[in-house]
Amino acid sequence: MKAAIYSRKSIFTGKGDSIENQIELCKQYGSNIGIKDYIIYEDEGFSGGNTNRPRFQQLLKDAKKSLFDVLICYRLDRISRNVADFSTTLDMLQKYKINFISIREQFDTTTPMGRAMIYIASVFAQLERETIAERVRDNMLQLAKSGRWLGGQEPFGFASERVTYIDSEFKERSLMQLCPLESELNIINLIFSKYLELHSLSKVSRYLNSSNIKGKIGGQWSTMQLRRILTSPLYVKSSETTNNFLKQSGMNVFGEPNGNGYLTYNKTKNITTDRDITEWIVAVSRHQGIINSEDWIKVQNFLDKNKEKKIKRLGTGDNTALLAGLLVCGKCGANMKIKQGHKSEKQNKRLDYYVCSAKDNSNGSSCDNKNVRVDILDNLLVNQIKAYDKDLLIKSLSSLIQLYEKGTYEEKNINILKSSIKEKEHLISNLVKQLSLCGKEEVSKYIIKEVEKLDIELQDLKFKLNNHNKTKLNESSFPNVNFLDEVLRIPGDEYEVIKNVGHKRNLLSTIIDTIYWDGDTMELKIKFIQS
Repeated sequence: MKAAIYSRKSIFTGKGDSIENQIELCKQYGSNIGIKDYIIYEDEGFSGGNTNRPRFQQLLKDAKKSLFDVLICYRLDRISRNVADFSTTLDMLQKYKINFISIREQFDTTTPMGRAMIYIASVFAQLERETIAERVRDNMLQLAKSGRWLGGQEPFGFASERVTYIDSEFKERSLMQLCPLESELNIINLIFSKYLELHSLSKVSRYLNSSNIKGKIGGQWSTMQLRRILTSPLYVKSSETTNNFLKQSGMNVFGEPNGNGYLTYNKTKNITTDRDITEWIVAVSRHQGIINSEDWIKVQNFLDKNKEKKIKRLGTGDNTALLAGLLVCGKCGANMKIKQGHKSEKQNKRLDYYVCSAKDNSNGSSCDNKNVRVDILDNLLVNQIKAYDKDLLIKSLSSLIQLYEKGTYEEKNINILKSSIKEKEHLISNLVKQLSLCGKEEVSKYIIKEVEKLDIELQDLKFKLNNHNKTKLNESSFPNVNFLDEVLRIPGDEYEVIKNVGHKRNLLSTIIDTIYWDGDTMELKIKFIQS
């Protein structure tokens, strides 16, 4: 008889129920019942909340091939703390006539009572997990209200440091606190002063990048990063004025204002889902603020006004760029955005341009792809499409539309994105857990870099998923085959019979995945969607 041994631990450690201890205890139990041949499966650094673990998934594949006769684990919750996952796994093992042994609980799946007891125990394991999670969350929120730094990614301008102190009972305690980095805080002061001077995120970003002023990990400054810094209460000196401002914004404010900065908690759920602002916790912290409250509130007001102007501008409907969302830089791969140009007296209209976002953000230091007028490139694209074999395009579109009507095309893409997001969230969650327990500075820095890298990838995936959901075509906006046939067969400039710009974009997005523009070669490459 051959046995599989499965061991799991949420964090990397050699203490307690370590991977090695679990395997050794399982082998001892197996030897007592006459088992000598084992296959070992180890997952270290993975939660028991779900079964998305590499070695566990391999175990399931091997079980379906009947590579072992019995599965041994140290405890039930090593398999999963989720009742549904555990039940599914147990049913699959029974289907392939594989027995299951948990040495800690001494359960035997060969009897109905044994199976029933396992299910009952798994229910309590999930209850314990959820209770612990809730208790930890409550404790963290209470600590947050005291203004303590609870770990995680260090904000720009600060480093985290473990300090030791003696409590009221003369016991030695330790905690993490933020320590100022003068060189970075000087940049923060510069960002605030420049924004108060220029009132434009893009202008501040170009100034910083052209001045070769680097971010936390040496990267270029984007408007998103600048907005995050400018809106963060981390840097403002707490006062009655800022307390009232934050409360009026809907946040829950704790602590007496004393000139220190604020720390913000409970902004997201499961790392990526934003919570309502009324759930946010803002607490006066232990680090010194650097921006006076009057200037900080001025910045917030300017940001709000600019945001309102942008919404109004976007809502006017005067943006006729067809390739928005499809066009990328052929030289560096960054998205190309629309930039307002001057008004042409001859044409009596404003001439907009497609500009590489990396070039624009870095003031030309990251990319030198040439700008191109929106009307010229749009016409070039339309003429290039009309040069393709229209019968072939119609045939390809027919199959695509059938997939859309069934919902399988969008569903497939969305499921892939959701799966990738879930995987990144899981990896970040595990790294954050390791970071909170890590006492070595060099290891902490490595973990933080990995978290930052994964977070960038995660935000990109979220953007793509959000874009998918926004542009998902319904029956009224998705053109049918006959309509596409008619449009693609329209000669010359008669393409303009379609007046609605949104409709034109929808038409292009049904057949085109990506468009690449190279300003040096003046070449436009089209990547069509493949069914």
